[in-house]
Amino acid sequence: MSDLRQMPLFAENPQSPEEITRHTSLRATLPLFEQHLKKEGKSTHTIKAFMGDLRLVGEHLDEATPIGQFTTSDLNNFLDWLENGRGVPCSRKSYARRVTTLKVYFKWLKGLKAISQDPAKPVLQRSGPAPLSNVLSMPQIRHAINFSRTMKKRDTQDYRAELLFRLLLDTGIKKGEAAKLTRNSIDRTNPHNPILTVRHKSRNVYKERRIALDPEWLKLLDLYLTQYGPDDKLFECTPRNLEYILTAIGEGAEIPFKLSFEVMRWTSAVRDHRLGMEDRDLREKMGLSEASWAETNNKIKTLAQRLAEDESARTFR
Repeated sequence: MSDLRQMPLFAENPQSPEEITRHTSLRATLPLFEQHLKKEGKSTHTIKAFMGDLRLVGEHLDEATPIGQFTTSDLNNFLDWLENGRGVPCSRKSYARRVTTLKVYFKWLKGLKAISQDPAKPVLQRSGPAPLSNVLSMPQIRHAINFSRTMKKRDTQDYRAELLFRLLLDTGIKKGEAAKLTRNSIDRTNPHNPILTVRHKSRNVYKERRIALDPEWLKLLDLYLTQYGPDDKLFECTPRNLEYILTAIGEGAEIPFKLSFEVMRWTSAVRDHRLGMEDRDLREKMGLSEASWAETNNKIKTLAQRLAEDESARTFR
């Protein structure tokens, strides 16, 4: 009988820190990092907070991402999402701790020689209130839609681009929510009042909310389904690819800032506010708790006022 044994798939399922490589996913490292924190004598509260922070990283940047692929830009985008796109207030204290989590985690990986460069080292702690997100004006929205219609899949329009943009504009859903949508998420029983059902997480409990869709969007949906033919998930590409699509739309439409899920979420909320949606209805549409709504609502109103002032200034030039 041969003494040769099958080598363990370290990258996929490391059993010890020494088995972690740059190809190991974020998700697979978490149990070992938690063990490391315990050995370091961290308190139960600190460990719980750090692990929760890293699960948020996985929610936003995809927990299946190999640790060697994370960049400083990814981490800065994650921190920006916490402040401007998640829809939950991020205090200065929470922000500072999350930066610390990133630095401790990636320093640990660097110390293991699992990664050659520490992407969290250049990330800066900062003080002061979180900056407001950018939002699209009506002319920018029109430019973005028009450009999305020029994007090609082979020799025809790539309907996924316009479908995604208009879906986010109308619903304001998050990247993780969009990535989890299925064909069954869309109730078109009444074609004049289609409904999108979105699952969202609140205090570690999954809930559902129902969001009205533009009936005209269904025509675009049918074109997209014919073109891509997804079996179950509405978008069969990765969440990161959806981000790339938005970036391409923004660049093609000459939007002066990066177009992202966060920008689309705030744009949708500001648009609904300006159209007269009641605060309670908007809070429920965004999937926010009453506790987190006050700060978000103030930001929405500030952004709406800023947008109105910009429009007024352009009118009188």
